[in-house]
Amino acid sequence: MNDLVSGLLRFLVRALVLAMGLVVFLSLLAAALVLGLVWAARATWARLTGRPMAPWVMRVDPRTGFSAAMRSRAQWGAARPTEAAAEPAAPSRRGGVLPGAVEVTDVEPRELR
Repeated sequence: MNDLVSGLLRFLVRALVLAMGLVVFLSLLAAALVLGLVWAARATWARLTGRPMAPWVMRVDPRTGFSAAMRSRAQWGAARPTEAAAEPAAPSRRGGVLPGAVEVTDVEPRELR
């Protein structure tokens, strides 16, 4: 009896997984068909009106992301206290001090070799 029940459960789980995969496949297929129909309707309309069909493009300018990052960096710098700017920066091999190095208090500085 246990073999019959376990075999039946195994068959039901496989059938359920197959049905879920079929639903996902059919939904993706339907979405692709709708997209194809919309594209065909646009192409037909462009041909009927005599206009060139404009391609579907996503206009992304990489400079906008860079400028957004630089704006947020400027906001970070503006939020820092001005006490760090009042202290003179010690010269280093990098030509300056790392940002926020003056605020570190849990280490003791040592001489560079």
